Amino acid sequence: MLTLPLAGLLKQWFPNIHITFLGRSYTAPILRCCEHVDSILTMEELEANNTADAVAKLRDLHADAIVHVFPEQRVAQWAKKAAIPIRIGTSHRWWHWFTANERVSFSRKNSDLHEAQLNVKLLAPFGITDQPSISELAALTGFRRIAPDRTVSDLVRSDRKCVILHPRSKGSAAEWGLDRFTELIELLDPEVYQVIITGTASEASEYRYGLPVHLPHVTDTGGKLNLDQLIALIGASDALIAASTGPLHIAAACGVKAIGLYPTQRPMHPGRWSPLGKDVHVLVNETAKELDVNKQVHAILPSEVLKVLSAN
Repeated sequence: MLTLPLAGLLKQWFPNIHITFLGRSYTAPILRCCEHVDSILTMEELEANNTADAVAKLRDLHADAIVHVFPEQRVAQWAKKAAIPIRIGTSHRWWHWFTANERVSFSRKNSDLHEAQLNVKLLAPFGITDQPSISELAALTGFRRIAPDRTVSDLVRSDRKCVILHPRSKGSAAEWGLDRFTELIELLDPEVYQVIITGTASEASEYRYGLPVHLPHVTDTGGKLNLDQLIALIGASDALIAASTGPLHIAAACGVKAIGLYPTQRPMHPGRWSPLGKDVHVLVNETAKELDVNKQVHAILPSEVLKVLSAN
């Protein structure tokens, strides 16, 4: 999600450019929502056979350049063998010195810039050197909502504010804790709010033992939706509450109120990983700096979340 603004920025500078996005197959539904992505190539396609086949697939793109936003050594080697003329990588990867012919020097670890701004640095070889603001990058996401199918439309009540809770992160972020989500659910007026809980089947098998999924205003969708349906559900909701996860970023890009729960600690803090959107709200507990990241996030009170949620 934080790479999509690169496509928008490139389209802004070079309107006739054709952008192929290389990513894992599970990301394809997200990429299809981006108006700036013209075609999709999956890693699974490149990995299906041997190196020669992967190189041939890249060569058949007739690409003028490849930008290694998420560096992977095999891809860099294939791109060089495919003779893609401009191959952009970072100077901090030793193998880019043998595979990339344009190397940009910057450090993500110690930077104060947002992840999306750091990605922009990779476009310097194209002459794009000005650093866009967070709001400018948010406007370049080019993310379109998916129309809900019958499964999704049947989930959402028209007489309630639909709030999605995404309690897990697959270990990619500091989590708030099921007890905190339970407290929040109990604070939400059933006459005002519909609560929809989302997650994978494996995540649901864990959170169902800790969350009050039995309450009448709570709908548990864990493991029941594919990614297209999840994107559609998020776009049809009023708000989403989560740690620094993909669904939080999707909500922000859809223009849905995205309430993110973050630690203050680098490099997980919101200055680096906050979602991009017009209705983004990040919560941290500044008094919990000395605690570990999970305790920092857990220190955020449900009443604080409710205050943001209920504000116009």
